[in-house]
Amino acid sequence: MSKLEVLTPANSQLIFIDQQPQMAFGVQSIDRQVLKNNVVGLAKAAKIFNVPTTITTVETQSFSGNTFPELLAVYPENDILERTSMNSWDDQNVRDALAKNAANGRKKIVVSGLWTEVCNTTFALSALHDVPDYEIYMVADASGGTSSDAHKYAMDRMVQAGVIPVTWQQVLLEWQRDWARRETYDAVTTLVKEHSGAYGMGVDYAYTMVHGAEERVKHGKRIGPNPAK
Repeated sequence: MSKLEVLTPANSQLIFIDQQPQMAFGVQSIDRQVLKNNVVGLAKAAKIFNVPTTITTVETQSFSGNTFPELLAVYPENDILERTSMNSWDDQNVRDALAKNAANGRKKIVVSGLWTEVCNTTFALSALHDVPDYEIYMVADASGGTSSDAHKYAMDRMVQAGVIPVTWQQVLLEWQRDWARRETYDAVTTLVKEHSGAYGMGVDYAYTMVHGAEERVKHGKRIGPNPAK
């Protein structure tokens, strides 16, 4: 497999690392509400394209807290792989889950985790060291560090080691690739409207004001204008 080969639903798998509240409390490199929006958007994207997803957590009961409920709501059927190690690669259950998917040709591992400079970096370096056939795609805007510098230099370090930096929307659209793929078209555009900010607003506007589609939500009657005298 080559890094020049784009991400597809068939060659990818996804892992969420420590998307837990105590870890998010320490994030300073990205607005935390934006972070959660991007994490959930990425999760929904993987669900649309049937990309296998691993969720792993650290010290849930002692200090990290439960995985974001909005993320778990996307994957109510998924097991959660609990660890003590900051490095997910040190846990055999995580290795086995990734290897099972890789055996089916999914050697491109898309990663979203907290914190960039600890859990993401150690996982990425260790996985690439031990399994050179893996390719790591680090979702920069669905991950966060304890400062802007911590996030930036961790991303730089990983890129120097061969990790590919991406954003969550980049991953979504790379999986879709062609708007002629109608089987996922509606789900992707719905996801964009919900999680892609101004881009999603633009899609909503084009659908309703240009193409005459119905509004996505029902609401009360539009009354007025009625200029005051």
